[in-house]
Amino acid sequence: MLDLNLDLVLVPTGILFLVAYHIYLLYRIIKHPNTTVIGFENGNRRVWVQQMMENMPNNTGLALQVVASNISAAVYLISLSITLSSLIGTLVGASTTSSGTTGSTKGLCIRYYIHVSFLISTPHSSVPADYIENSVIRGSNFWSLGLRAYYFAFPLLLWIFGPIPMFICSLGMVSTLYFLDSTVNPIPPFPIKSSSKARAGGVLDIDRGIESNAGLNQYRLGGLLELQ
Repeated sequence: MLDLNLDLVLVPTGILFLVAYHIYLLYRIIKHPNTTVIGFENGNRRVWVQQMMENMPNNTGLALQVVASNISAAVYLISLSITLSSLIGTLVGASTTSSGTTGSTKGLCIRYYIHVSFLISTPHSSVPADYIENSVIRGSNFWSLGLRAYYFAFPLLLWIFGPIPMFICSLGMVSTLYFLDSTVNPIPPFPIKSSSKARAGGVLDIDRGIESNAGLNQYRLGGLLELQ
C-alpha cells in the first residue's frame, strides 16, 4: 500500500517538475534568448548562414559538410532512441512515449537540414537568407526537442527501481539542466567581421540591446542581424 501511494505522489511530482522547468525555459528562450544557451546558439546560427551566403559559390562545400554532420548526428540519435525504447519496453512491458518522441523530432530535424542543403547548394538562387536561417534554426530546435525527450526517458527508466529513484533523478535532472541551459548574466555575443569587400570592417552583432557588466559595450540582437 505504501509503495502504491509513493507511486501516485512521487512519480507525477517528478514529471511535473520536468514539465514546469521546460515551460520556464521556453519562456526564457522567447523573452530573453541571450540568457539561454539555446537562444544564443540560434543567434550564432544566423551569423553562420550570413557568412556562408556572402561568398556562396566558394562556401558551398563547407556549408554542405556542416549540414551533413548534423544529419549524421541526428541519424545516430534516432538509432539510439530506438534501442532505448526497446530496452525500456522490454523491462516494463510497454513502449515509451519519450523515445518515440525523440525519433519523430529527430526525423523533423533531418527533414529541415536536408531542406537547407537543397537551398544552400543552389547557385545564384533568389532564396532570401532569412528563409535559410529559419530552416536552420527550426532544425536546431527540433534537435534540442529530441534531446529533451531523452532527458524525460531517464527518470522513466529509473522508475523500474521504484518511485524514489525516479523522483531523485527528476530533481537532479532539473538542477543540472538549469545549470547548463541558462545564466544570470547575459551571454555576450561573438562579433564577427564580414568577409565581403563591400562590408569590410563591418561587425555582425547577434544580441538584443544588452549592456555588459561594466556598462561599456552595447550589443543588439534582433530577428535579423544588423551590420554596425
